[in-house]
Amino acid sequence: MPVYVWKGKAPGGLTQTGELTFATKDEVMQYLRRKRIIANDIREKGSARRFALPKKGVGIRDLVLFTRQFSTMVNAGLPLVQCLDILSKQAESANFRQVVADVMHDVEAGSTLAEAMGKRADAFDNLYVNMVDAGEAGGILDDILARLAGYLEKAEALRRKVKSALTYPTVVLIVALGATTFMLLFIIPTFAKVFSDFGGELPMATRIVLNLSNFVKMFWWAIILVIVGSVFTVKRLYKTEAGRLRIDAALLRAPIFGNILRKASIARFTRTLGTMISSGVPILSALDITARTAGNRIIENAILLTKGSIGEGETIAAPLKESKVFPPMVVQMIAVGEETGALDKMLDKIANFYDEEVNVAVDTLTSIIEPVMIVVMGTLVGGMVVAMYMPMFKLVNVIAPGH
Repeated sequence: MPVYVWKGKAPGGLTQTGELTFATKDEVMQYLRRKRIIANDIREKGSARRFALPKKGVGIRDLVLFTRQFSTMVNAGLPLVQCLDILSKQAESANFRQVVADVMHDVEAGSTLAEAMGKRADAFDNLYVNMVDAGEAGGILDDILARLAGYLEKAEALRRKVKSALTYPTVVLIVALGATTFMLLFIIPTFAKVFSDFGGELPMATRIVLNLSNFVKMFWWAIILVIVGSVFTVKRLYKTEAGRLRIDAALLRAPIFGNILRKASIARFTRTLGTMISSGVPILSALDITARTAGNRIIENAILLTKGSIGEGETIAAPLKESKVFPPMVVQMIAVGEETGALDKMLDKIANFYDEEVNVAVDTLTSIIEPVMIVVMGTLVGGMVVAMYMPMFKLVNVIAPGH
């Protein structure tokens, strides 16, 4: 049998490579998927011909629309191949049309829908594939697809909300720094020349602004190097396990923003886990997938500890409480859900609550940041303007008595 060389990402996010002996590339892909490895390159050893999954992803809007329409067609009784054929022809994105067409061809060739989607990790993640697999096994594929569409819509709405909370102050801060830098480089030096002709002792505020302007003019390259170096260092540090733990922990402790990120992560965790459990995905698989979609390594580790405890016969709530990452209310509601046998419904209630909490927190933050940023910009720019005009007032006072 041929030997295949593969390259892909393991559950921890690390890139791995290896060699496998199988009859076909499809068998290699299925084996790697069982190992929860996302393959992005598979080729036969010694062959120049390559099998590579496209690196271009699929937009969430395309995926939601596809999932909803697919659910409706399956519910109406259309065969899977016919559904996929129709959906592949009407998709707006050319990339997604090709993805759906590839899935259709694999299903025609005898693969299950989950297996076919599992080969296209650029479009369908592990959560999507596992839920489709559960839907096929339970004969409720249309219901599972409807749940998936609802989950994707809510998850995307939450992501946009958090992104807007972080984007607005960042943009305003960049504008403020840009305006300040422009004044220090181009406006202040003009005043400096006037002051040098005027002579005499300048006010303290004016001297500070002039020294700051001279520093920026002389060492602008060093400032850029420090900024670029800091960004590069943080990115490199984030790629290491210890570095990512420290950064993610710091983000959760950050004032205001940390609270929003924590609530968003809890909402994502509970909604994902609740959706998978209600869809019939085994609890251990659901926790493993949920952990990798948490978006924060601290919360991911807490979920993985829960997975280990369940494997030993314990409840979900106990290890979550010990992690001290999740609020007592969340732990208590999960414990009640486990005791009553309605864990999926309780998780959905928690997710809805924290979705609303994130919305309120973001709206409050936006309403507070806007006036704060205006004051900051006014203080920076206005302070420099006043510092530059102070010598002018002094000059007027000196000249006026002579007249």
